[in-house]
Amino acid sequence: MSYEFSKFGQHLGSGSGIGDLMDDLGHALASGSPTLKMLGGGQPAHIPAITAVWRRRLEELLEEPGGLERALTIYDPPRGNPVFLQAIATLFCQNFGWDLGPENIAVTSGGQTAFYFLFNLLAGEMADGSNRKILLPLVPEYIGYANQGTNGNLFRAIPPLIEKTAPHEFKYHVDFDQLEVTPDIAAICASRPTNPTGNVLTDEEVARLSAIAKQNGIPFIIDNAYGVPFPGIQFADATPYWDTHVILTLSLSKLGLPGTRTGIVIGPPEIIRALGSMSAIAGLSNPNIGQQITLPLIQSGEILRLSRDVIRPFYQDKCKLARQAAMDAFGDDVEWFMHRSEGALFLWFWFPGLPITSQELYERLKKREVLVIPGQHFFYGHSDAAWQHQHECIRVSYAMDESIVRSGLAIIAEEVRRAWSQDRANQV
Repeated sequence: MSYEFSKFGQHLGSGSGIGDLMDDLGHALASGSPTLKMLGGGQPAHIPAITAVWRRRLEELLEEPGGLERALTIYDPPRGNPVFLQAIATLFCQNFGWDLGPENIAVTSGGQTAFYFLFNLLAGEMADGSNRKILLPLVPEYIGYANQGTNGNLFRAIPPLIEKTAPHEFKYHVDFDQLEVTPDIAAICASRPTNPTGNVLTDEEVARLSAIAKQNGIPFIIDNAYGVPFPGIQFADATPYWDTHVILTLSLSKLGLPGTRTGIVIGPPEIIRALGSMSAIAGLSNPNIGQQITLPLIQSGEILRLSRDVIRPFYQDKCKLARQAAMDAFGDDVEWFMHRSEGALFLWFWFPGLPITSQELYERLKKREVLVIPGQHFFYGHSDAAWQHQHECIRVSYAMDESIVRSGLAIIAEEVRRAWSQDRANQV
């Protein structure tokens, strides 16, 4: 039997770049191959000291009067547990001097859901029949945004300025000369640090984007899934930022709790009330367990110490080892660059002039049981289809064991060299 889908169903139910890639990764994992090198996903590492904290908190919940009930057996209000919301507000007020309260905070079922709600709340088809878009001031940007619009493509994106900062290193910057806020722009959105590149917008770039948004009467959305103050997977100096027109999103996932599906949104009360309404309609309530596990850590400020003294150093050490492994693997006999590693869980490679596309490189690597993410999926919302750079990049996770990362990078380097060698042979 064949069923006819609505436009909404066709858009969300007919596949997507992230869906296909996650399915690909899932099937590869299900194969159980002991030689598989899973360098494509965004799964956080298991940090023993952090896992011990979650184990301790689960044991405490079992012992606390009503702890199990609060975590598992009741519906919280759609915006989140009131005590948790107050704890988040107090944490930011006391540590950063932000003037906010529980009315500025909502919980969602993960950060991905937060952006699905926010993007479709602010952009798409409006009541007057017009269509509004989300402006991405810099691509590449998070692949998970790309297909979230319920009314087609929601995004307009600005290709970056590229600065070569070392023999095998580069950094993206916002091209403010090309940044234009037209009347159909509903909000500006950027991740900090950026998935996939690890780029961290400077304080100056953030202040300038915020000012542009404010001048145009639109929100500035900052995706802080990897950033400071928690989970703190950020290696470049950058100041946490919020203002009355800013929507800041956080998550418990990269703290090490992806299974709890707990996103946190800080924003204007009007936006927060709307998110609560959307949560009630879409899912009645949001998961309680992540809020209850982390509540005392937020109330005491322990979450900031764990992020600063445990999580950040752990990933910074892994990043240094992975970058050195890349230098060892690629050497100087091919042209290659890594984006400056300023945060998040990834190395972003650029192979200028690569004679095959990143998609073809991905397919070749998959045959050798090395899974990465081809770069073109992170470039969306812009009109320059001929821009070769978007087909010369790949994303590689360094969150796996060092031996897996090192051997995977060696195979990537072999395949890049083979592509160049075959191209030279074809030209003879």
